Amino acid sequence: MRLLIMGAPGAGKGTQAVGVAAHYRVPAISTGDIFRANVKNGTPLGKQVDAIMKAGNYVPDELTEEIVANRLSEPDARKGFLLDGFPRTMHQVDALDDYLDQHGTTLDAVIFLDVDAEMLIARLLKRAQTEGRADDNETTIRHRMDVYRDSTQPLLDAYAKRDLLVRVDGQGSVDEVASRIAAAVDAAVTR
Repeated sequence: MRLLIMGAPGAGKGTQAVGVAAHYRVPAISTGDIFRANVKNGTPLGKQVDAIMKAGNYVPDELTEEIVANRLSEPDARKGFLLDGFPRTMHQVDALDDYLDQHGTTLDAVIFLDVDAEMLIARLLKRAQTEGRADDNETTIRHRMDVYRDSTQPLLDAYAKRDLLVRVDGQGSVDEVASRIAAAVDAAVTR
């Protein structure tokens, strides 16, 4: 199973990605986690992306694409994966398409967690308090929402045209959303 999970910041992608990946027995690959680990460990990549992330902007396409391609080439991802946080631009969609074409495979589905924007802002502010995430303050969060809307909506439209987009109501308990995702993905890949 080769899946993407998409949704605005705070929609629950990271939480749901772990469960969805376990359900389909594929690795959950989060670009945000990769970047944050590098920042925490003070790697050259971490230093490069730290300022970008603190400003609420996305890491440049080429850098992100290289990191994802390297991760997808690892043995555990060869038979399937769930990408969380990638792609975020049409350039990245094209790069992923090229990667998949070169490896003779395609995506099975693109999960979109649909959650009200004001609810997302409240979730992110709460997460900032509980997890101490410096990149989550109200100004940065609202900026991230604007960047998300402007750069990611075209991806949703593109995947919808390819009949890959699976819209799931992302509001409710973790288990309720997980059940909706599994049912929607299973229905989408068997049609």
